[in-house]
Amino acid sequence: MKRHLTAALLFAFTVPAVAADQIKLVVPFAAGGPVDLIARMIASGLPAKLGAEVIVENRGGAGGIIGTELVAKAAPDGRTLLQASLGSHVLSAALRPQLNYDPIKSFTPIVFVGVVPSLLVVSAQSKTDSLSGLLVEAKRKAVSYGSAGPGTTMNIAGELFASVTGIKTTHVPYRGAGPALNDLLGGHLDMIIADTPVLLPLVNTNAVRPLALFAAERSPLIPDVATTAQLGYPEVVMENWYGVLAPAGLAPSIQTTLEKAILDTLASPEIKERLAAGGLQGARDSAGFKQRLASDVAYWGLAVKKLGISAE
Repeated sequence: MKRHLTAALLFAFTVPAVAADQIKLVVPFAAGGPVDLIARMIASGLPAKLGAEVIVENRGGAGGIIGTELVAKAAPDGRTLLQASLGSHVLSAALRPQLNYDPIKSFTPIVFVGVVPSLLVVSAQSKTDSLSGLLVEAKRKAVSYGSAGPGTTMNIAGELFASVTGIKTTHVPYRGAGPALNDLLGGHLDMIIADTPVLLPLVNTNAVRPLALFAAERSPLIPDVATTAQLGYPEVVMENWYGVLAPAGLAPSIQTTLEKAILDTLASPEIKERLAAGGLQGARDSAGFKQRLASDVAYWGLAVKKLGISAE
């Protein structure tokens, strides 16, 4: 009896906040996009491991800044987490240096979920069936592309593509990838460059036509799609990552508990299979995520300035 009581007390003092009735996982984009889809996968496996209900809350806007700032200002008690991406966390910050939070100092990295390349697609109804054909069209008149907002990987990839190829583009920002995809399917956009996981279902059902993978190597999931490097544009590479963070100041014991719960969820057969099916790979623990975050903040801060991209 004494041994069981001691164990129970130790658990209570180790994870006081994580054992709360509800944990909020904030997605800084609208529902339906890749960040939202991954957040919901993770959230589905956490209640059994943390003993708490996990609610996904979408707070889209300003390229991910609204939701990100919400978490940065939250209490570091384990009750509020952020499902971030390279676009929402690093690129948006590089475009807006006068934020009310710092992408590194204001957060505690918990788990790096993985990384995926971007994919350029057009609607299945489009007359364009190749990247070279799209470039010919875009040099005659500006082609429109949608994004989840200024500063997201969808936006940066579009501007990088335009800069390297010399084409004319019109950027149409949305509150998330989902609304942008709806407009592409409805014939209101010429193209979209988005993360592979959210586009694969549409590729597999022939709702969209893939023209190029923004990577150095082909994906086994879409082996017939050439990479930008193979098509003569090795500089046009965009890989987005996903990760879970908490506000800065999180107690080490809570950080460890959250880290283990999320890593265990990612390692479960069902979630592992779903992530692999979307081409997501390369999960890292808190230490690995912290290292990757510092590296990307340094790199993209300079790259965004070089491209001359603005936040508006």
